[in-house]
Amino acid sequence: MNLDELLKEYSELELQLADPAVHADQSRARTLGKRYAQLTPIVTTYRELEAARDDLVAAKELAGEDEGFAAEAKEIEERLPKLEERLKHLLIPRDPNDDKDIIMEIKAGEGGEESALFAGDLLRMYLRYAERIGWKTEIIDSQPSDLGGYKDVTVAIKAKGDEGVWSRLKYEGGVHRVQRVPVTESQGRIHTSAAGVLVYPEAEEVEVQIDPNDLRIDVYRSSGPGGQSVNTTDSAVRITHLPTGVVVSCQNEKSQLQNKESALRILRARLLAVAQEEADAAAQAERKSQVRTVDRSERIRTYNFPENRISDHRVGFKAYNLDQVLDGELNAVTQSLIDAEMAEKLAQHS
Repeated sequence: MNLDELLKEYSELELQLADPAVHADQSRARTLGKRYAQLTPIVTTYRELEAARDDLVAAKELAGEDEGFAAEAKEIEERLPKLEERLKHLLIPRDPNDDKDIIMEIKAGEGGEESALFAGDLLRMYLRYAERIGWKTEIIDSQPSDLGGYKDVTVAIKAKGDEGVWSRLKYEGGVHRVQRVPVTESQGRIHTSAAGVLVYPEAEEVEVQIDPNDLRIDVYRSSGPGGQSVNTTDSAVRITHLPTGVVVSCQNEKSQLQNKESALRILRARLLAVAQEEADAAAQAERKSQVRTVDRSERIRTYNFPENRISDHRVGFKAYNLDQVLDGELNAVTQSLIDAEMAEKLAQHS
């Protein structure tokens, strides 16, 4: 969509939002309001740029009569490139999922119990990061390990403000590698293990329609670390989506109904991701960067404990504050990935 079309859409949104009848439908009003908020910085910057251009013409015309206008013209000329650059940034197409909340799965991989402990460290890192920003988190399902880590854990992260969780955490999908001396290591040797992270934009029910006839639902008894029974009823639920073969299991809740709802929530997010991959080749290429098999060789980031170093291999980011990052100070890491993506998009649209 070009700038003229965006300006026209903005004017139409202003008219619609001024109509009291629109606000009778809260869902529609919210959708329109969100789009209006997205377009406002573009329109504001465009108007500021046009006003500056008009002022420059006027200042140049008057500069011959008054030297003060010559200085003003020079100041405006210096300001114009910054406004033009800002507008160029704002006009870069946004990821349509940037406003969405997410569902994140963290899976232990190579390294046995040490990998499960690291999966627990990653979970804590994301929970602390969400807490710092003011996001709400909910652990939907988990399979704890014997030593207090996680074989598999699924968490939903929900934003409270305008900025969606996906816009900052979509880059976390992939293999995360850790180098440290495991608690199970008696000789003090440094081991390398890995955990995998999958990130999905959370799907609304209206976005993904699931035909109950396409589902096979199995129930079974929940189990915890070591295989001991967690409860005595068949409350755990496994849902298989027959057309795609996607399988989701949930056992966190004591109620079979609650586990079924949680499993459907995860299934919707996974099916939305699959649908987007099929619809968009670019999205498919991006999704390939996320972990399919949690293998050490397919890493996006390394967490080196002896050196207190964190390295993101995609953008060359490196910092020596691993302890702070694991405590939720992820902003510098995520910003480096956001900046790299923006630079790539600017290059494509220049």
